[in-house]
Amino acid sequence: MAIRSINILNVMVFQRQWRKDNGFGLKFCDGINVLIGANGVGKTTILKMIYAATQWSIEQTPHGKTKKFLHYFSNSLKDNEALKNTDGKNDYCYYKVSDGTHEFVDGLSHDSFFNLDDWIGLNIQSIFIPTTEMLSHAKGFLAMNQKYNMPFDGTQIDIIVNASLPEIREVPSSMKKILEKISAVIDGAVILEDDAFYVIKSDGRKVDFSLEAEGLRKLGLLWKLIRNGLLDDGTILLWDEPEANLNPELYSLVAEILLELQKNGVQIFVATHSYNFAKYLEIRRENKEQVMFHNLYLGDDEAVYSQSAYKMDEIEKNHIMMADNKLLDEIYDL
Repeated sequence: MAIRSINILNVMVFQRQWRKDNGFGLKFCDGINVLIGANGVGKTTILKMIYAATQWSIEQTPHGKTKKFLHYFSNSLKDNEALKNTDGKNDYCYYKVSDGTHEFVDGLSHDSFFNLDDWIGLNIQSIFIPTTEMLSHAKGFLAMNQKYNMPFDGTQIDIIVNASLPEIREVPSSMKKILEKISAVIDGAVILEDDAFYVIKSDGRKVDFSLEAEGLRKLGLLWKLIRNGLLDDGTILLWDEPEANLNPELYSLVAEILLELQKNGVQIFVATHSYNFAKYLEIRRENKEQVMFHNLYLGDDEAVYSQSAYKMDEIEKNHIMMADNKLLDEIYDL
């Protein structure tokens, strides 16, 4: 199952678009959706909205305890008022996520806009990888968070929970190839022992996860998620800034891994500030429909607008491409 669209009105940066007198909307491809744009245009917000919607689709989840959307930003937020972007008390504030047949609507201002009837039971499995690396902080984290309600958002808590799940007995052959590529880079495999993560190196050494370079920890996390069977066919992977703290030499490897996951039925959403990383996804894909780019930008009315295309150079107001071109101009001027 794939997420096909999202619509947002008066939530956080997504205020009403006065030129169109409506809210923000995006349509997604079934493959890899790459969100680009300047800081503060809502890329992470969209990822978290999709994640929140998929979590509400899981039938066995006790929905009285399911995290509300605001908890994916901070446990310290008490109500939806902090997320609203409107001057009128009676203005609608909501986001809507659809798979093309069913839709999830979370109304942050009117209870009647909260729709679950045809959504619960779809059981859309999803994984959210936050920008902050969390496994090196896993020792005792979940127990302490349950007792003290520490100031971490729901995505940071969930990724530790998912990485801590038991490994599956048999990894599909297609996934074994990905695991082998990651193992070659991190020089080993990731294990969980006594509530802490380690990398067992090829020479048998056990290295504390926190002692690894942060870029390698990202790959180690991906290895563990695959080994736990959490990136199967039909899963949705949401990854905020995969390139953060990653050696640029590894951009092509991560792009290849994401393309391989997509070919095995994983729909992927990534937010990135890296032109090189995004471009690797474009040049390494086998067909153009496999990767779609979504550029978010502020209009003259300060509302967020978007442009989507299958090629980077077809996007106007592309801030990461503009920054890359500006650097090249300065180099040529030397």
